[in-house]
Amino acid sequence: MNSASRAGLTAAAVALATFLASCAEPPPPKPVEPPAPAASLAPRLIEQAAAYRYYMDRAAAISPAFVDGQMVAEGLKVAASYEPKQFLQGAIAYGAIVALQDPTFVAGVKQYSGTAAQRQQIAYEIMKDPAYVVGLPGAASGAGVVIAALGADGNKFYLAGKTVKQAAYDVQKQSWSKADVAAHAARLSQAKLLSATPVVGDVAQTTRLQQAISGGAPLGVTGTAANPPFTPVVIRSLAIAALGVLGHASEPNIATINAMMVEPNITSCINMSKLNLYQCLAVSKPHYEDVFCLGQHGMMDSARCVIKASGQPEPFEPRFVPTVRENASYKVTPVKKPAAKKPAKKG
Repeated sequence: MNSASRAGLTAAAVALATFLASCAEPPPPKPVEPPAPAASLAPRLIEQAAAYRYYMDRAAAISPAFVDGQMVAEGLKVAASYEPKQFLQGAIAYGAIVALQDPTFVAGVKQYSGTAAQRQQIAYEIMKDPAYVVGLPGAASGAGVVIAALGADGNKFYLAGKTVKQAAYDVQKQSWSKADVAAHAARLSQAKLLSATPVVGDVAQTTRLQQAISGGAPLGVTGTAANPPFTPVVIRSLAIAALGVLGHASEPNIATINAMMVEPNITSCINMSKLNLYQCLAVSKPHYEDVFCLGQHGMMDSARCVIKASGQPEPFEPRFVPTVRENASYKVTPVKKPAAKKPAKKG
């Protein structure tokens, strides 16, 4: 076979290969990365937030205009109706929903939600250490909104408690206030029972918070960007909100999220306010003393814990307040002042 024949065969082979290649199936397209899910929180978290909101709204609305002992008893019932662990979890869950209202924070977290692998990695880091969220873009803005919301709740509750506490003195002009409370022991037992019973938020509040997460009904909360350090409660609120943006705050992760909603300092504060309430009720007899217990320990002490959780300055008032009745002594743990530092000795 001469060279011309070989060249012809080669050209024919190339043409045939090209034709066959054109008839082959095209390569499959690369899988398209699914878009990031919409921000969401597990139903249980929303229910916890709704329970917190339900309690705070009712407790801060306790009126100081008492006209009889039944009205005082109803106020005590409202103020005592929260279980400490649930109350703290509810405050954190509500803080998370508030953070999701801040577009700067949400946009900052979304920068790391391009792929499923990215979302999973960031979620893992947050679950491992909630403080990781502070380094994400927009964290300062989100923290500012949470601080403002929880601080507003605490201060409103505290001021309401002050007016009730003042009423303990004002109502003494009314004869009914000086009569002894009937079923004295039962009243204390009821307060303890209510303190151990979880609160259930109403359906309307739960629906409202769910709609706020989806953007349908904003809560209308505002705040200014804050600089760290943030309190553990604010950090945990941001962490759960970030998990919501990343699609990892769902029911399958609820056990891990619940573990993130533990904060010993605020838990201790809440437990102490309950203990002070019990001690006060154990020794109070006339109705006006119950009013004092309600205002100081049922309201102001609990409110102080919320303010502390937000990171806002606590109200400057002495924690140890004498009882209304001189011979009714009960122990209230005062705040310890830090010891003054001694000047260093010069050599």
